Amino acid sequence: MKDSVQKIGISGGTFNPIHIGHLIIAETVKDKFGLDKVLFIPSGMPPHKNLESVVCAEKRFDMVQRAVAGNPHFEASRVEVDREGYTFTVDTLKKLREIYGRDTGLYYIIGADVLNDLLTWRSYEEVFKICEFIAVLRPGNDEKAFYKQMEYLRDAYGVKIHFIDAPLIDVSSTEIRERIKEGRSIKYLVPESVEEYIESNGLYKE
Repeated sequence: MKDSVQKIGISGGTFNPIHIGHLIIAETVKDKFGLDKVLFIPSGMPPHKNLESVVCAEKRFDMVQRAVAGNPHFEASRVEVDREGYTFTVDTLKKLREIYGRDTGLYYIIGADVLNDLLTWRSYEEVFKICEFIAVLRPGNDEKAFYKQMEYLRDAYGVKIHFIDAPLIDVSSTEIRERIKEGRSIKYLVPESVEEYIESNGLYKE
């Protein structure tokens, strides 16, 4: 019997651009943990990125919207795109809690390597109270270090962390941007609708 409490996954990032790796991991996590849906949240003004290399938030949102359009369990969210100034996870989670209510389970999907950075996040203790984490363990990750850090965060801060082994998907947004600059094909690395959008808007060519 399905749990009556709604479970929502959160896939956040720059998505510059979104690619099949993001989608495959989100689908894998959704199935494994029985999530009702996954929100894809492109960052507005990420504090840790060199903004010169980042396409404007509206275009990144448009690409995400096109990428998830064919999956009824995926949804593009404007929660960070519409916020002024730098975007911090704690503010996003508070807004999602307002929208979906306190009983909804929020599961933030992160790469296993991000575990080492969680204590640098703004108001991280508040973040830990609002959501649970699903850490994606990719081939090549240091599993021993991962488990050690996971146990430390659980014991010292009460962080609720789940983990999943992800399929090997050797594709990155950086590689896609480089291929476009070099005039090489990105077919099958991004959804066809995203490829068409990048081409029609002349993105990443400079």
